[in-house]
Amino acid sequence: MISNDTALMAHLLRRAGFGASRDELEKYLAMGYDGAVETLLNPSDPGNMPDDLIRRYHVEQSELRDLAGSAAYWMYRMISTTSPMEEKIALFWHSLFATGYAKLNQARSLLNQVDMFRRSGLENFQDLLLELSRDPAMILWLDNNENHGTAVNENYGRELLELFSMGIGNYSEDDVKECARAFTGWTLGNAEYMAIRAAKDSIWPYGRIAWHFEYRDEDHDGGEKTFLGETGRFNGEDIIAIIVKQESTARFLATRLFEFFAADKVTEAGEKVIGEMMATYFSSGYQVRDMLRTLFHSDYFRSEEARFARVKGPAEMVVGAIRMAGNYQNPALGIEKVSNAMLYMGQGLLQPPSVEGWHEGLEWINSGALVERVNFAAKELSNVKSPGVRSIIDRLEAGSKNGVIEPTDLADRCLDLLGPIQVSEDTRSVLVDYATRQGDLHLAGHQPGDEAEQRVGNMLRLVAATKEYQLA
Repeated sequence: MISNDTALMAHLLRRAGFGASRDELEKYLAMGYDGAVETLLNPSDPGNMPDDLIRRYHVEQSELRDLAGSAAYWMYRMISTTSPMEEKIALFWHSLFATGYAKLNQARSLLNQVDMFRRSGLENFQDLLLELSRDPAMILWLDNNENHGTAVNENYGRELLELFSMGIGNYSEDDVKECARAFTGWTLGNAEYMAIRAAKDSIWPYGRIAWHFEYRDEDHDGGEKTFLGETGRFNGEDIIAIIVKQESTARFLATRLFEFFAADKVTEAGEKVIGEMMATYFSSGYQVRDMLRTLFHSDYFRSEEARFARVKGPAEMVVGAIRMAGNYQNPALGIEKVSNAMLYMGQGLLQPPSVEGWHEGLEWINSGALVERVNFAAKELSNVKSPGVRSIIDRLEAGSKNGVIEPTDLADRCLDLLGPIQVSEDTRSVLVDYATRQGDLHLAGHQPGDEAEQRVGNMLRLVAATKEYQLA
């Protein structure tokens, strides 16, 4: 029988990471739940695949200008990291502060933004919004380089309030206008600007590679502004300082964190947790890490109600399957196909559909996407040549009596080693019936790729095809 400690730790690692192999799970179990939470929330050296190794095999991942190579590069980071929360929080902000390649036409600037999410995504929300407002990718994505003191562009000011911090209904149209005025003069610079002032908005000769934030005081509207009931000669920093003080901001952020890390739907118990996270938001001085600590230690998060209460996003599903199988730990040309597979499932890294980001939860699932999801996971986890699958086979043999495993045990132990995954009785019956057709499994003296191992691979394939595998 699966212990509650094991099930709870696996739940934490699905939410604060991408799931875990049994070896990883045992490492975190040795820390205890409290220790695991702190380790995840305080990332250290991620130990991810070194850039110089990647570049020996992937020329396109040297400059990282193009979309396919850059998305694949981030895939390597998610697959090989030993600090999964660092990548998971970057994925969260990438969805919330959605910025895409289609308009920028330069992926390196997007990866710089992702680096910023890794660096600051668990820190102070006020500082994060300030960094976002100075981020070249965001400035171009929402046209703040076209926001001038004499010709205001409201795009960034509007989305800062509506999609990034407060939500609709908590500000007026006048607040949008005043917010936009405060961010006039927050624009792009590049390497040639200082030398050739007249070419200030050109992308040549250094192009988008050299984009950086530049504040131009002469282009800033320094007049008096009234924003959310406060009046002054506000600049962008002042606007952000006012935004983060609002209760609506605390609720917005707590809710979005809850929906990404806890459950797709907010129940009454979830509302209580969101209230606790809002209290932490203010008491900690707007620290995202402390809000997540409150969530992970809440009674709701630790309860069975919260387990398997989210549909895995394509990135979570794909990366989780690859990490479980133990593949792509070294450069391989197939990595771009894996990145494309996520696009077919509805989530192309670095190319959100709009500034709203992706609509998550059940909206990830449709007939086309579900086929892609099931086929990918089933293929990845049934390959008995994969290191992670071989580890599962070895564990099955080690836990057997003389290498013999009864059909019921085969189904239950595969569910355990791939999760543990909780399935319905109907689903379990199908798995057991399938195993029973071929009788007891004999793993004693098994050889790589033989019939006994293929039976294990086929059972893992069926588990990966279950409805429950699609849930986190």
